[in-house]
Amino acid sequence: MIINRTATGFPQSDNLEIQAEAFANDSWAWAQSHWLQILIATGIAIAVFFLLQAIKGWGARVCKKGEGVANWYAVIGRAVARTGNFFILMVSIRLVTGYANPPRMVESTVEFLFTISAAFQCAIWLRELIFGAIERKTTADNYHGSGLASALGIIRVLITVVLFAIATVMVLGNLGVNVTGLVAGLGVGGIAIGLAAQGIFANLFAALTILFDRPFRVGDKIRFDRNSGTVVSIGLMSTRIRSFIGEELVFSNKQLLDKLIENLSLRHHTRTKLPIGVAYETPVEKLEALPAMFREIVEQAGGTLSRASTEGFGASSIDFVIEFDVAGDDVPHAQLVRDKIMFAILRRFAAEGISIPYPTQTSYTADPSGKFILPYPAEARA
Repeated sequence: MIINRTATGFPQSDNLEIQAEAFANDSWAWAQSHWLQILIATGIAIAVFFLLQAIKGWGARVCKKGEGVANWYAVIGRAVARTGNFFILMVSIRLVTGYANPPRMVESTVEFLFTISAAFQCAIWLRELIFGAIERKTTADNYHGSGLASALGIIRVLITVVLFAIATVMVLGNLGVNVTGLVAGLGVGGIAIGLAAQGIFANLFAALTILFDRPFRVGDKIRFDRNSGTVVSIGLMSTRIRSFIGEELVFSNKQLLDKLIENLSLRHHTRTKLPIGVAYETPVEKLEALPAMFREIVEQAGGTLSRASTEGFGASSIDFVIEFDVAGDDVPHAQLVRDKIMFAILRRFAAEGISIPYPTQTSYTADPSGKFILPYPAEARA
């Protein structure tokens, strides 16, 4: 049968009654001539329907057992649990239409309804997988209380609109509607919106980058430029940092990611450099024994010596440098270890008779002829 359609692809109104009557007559004739195949196909379709319902129920149980997003199995299970009954029904019917050998109009109707249900069901599945991936990240322990988790509602809306817009275009194309102009209009509108809100989208994608790449988390201590502090919250547009001196710093997500960020919380150890000067009058034997002495002192204080050696000849002392590591990222604890090392060095130097000289400078005066003279008059010397 040939169906007349308008320029937009829809049947003309004066042919609707004729098409409906032809559909009913063809269906009745088909039911009378193929009743056995229809009964067998119906039984198979019912079996397939309940099988798919069982798979849907399995997905709901997996989702409930995994508390929604505990692992990828739970994420996939939640997506399966969102399968619609209309889609399951159309899948069951579509699988048996070939065996029942229906009329062309009935087969076209089934295929049309199946295409609609499949397009929107795929959009739902894809949406749930994306949501599951994002929520699985945000529900980690280090993201509890994060402002980014509460901002997921906006992300959900954007993803839903995009996916269902694509599904709608596919359905309209299946109806015979010329969607070229619609797609072009949506593209131009999307470009205009993107240009107008490029700052918003830049911060949004930067927030997603922080979420998935995880250069830092809430509670981490970070340092960038001349700023340092603890991450308080990660929002949709900005990240808030509590500086070590008490101030709250607010940076846009894009601006923050453009910087070189040091995550101090991921440090394996804290290294401290401690210079020390020893008087030139110290015997060479004692100077040679100093690195071993420094190692002993550092290990007793709870550090790990990295370097203990001479640095050079200073203006008033032989300069040594001590570099040691303290496990972890606790800077205050590392400073306490440094204090213990400094006090222990002073005690050992006092016991060994080693002095740390003050910076000194000797000045000489001369008359115009270049002869050295004392810096005070002879009367004062008497």
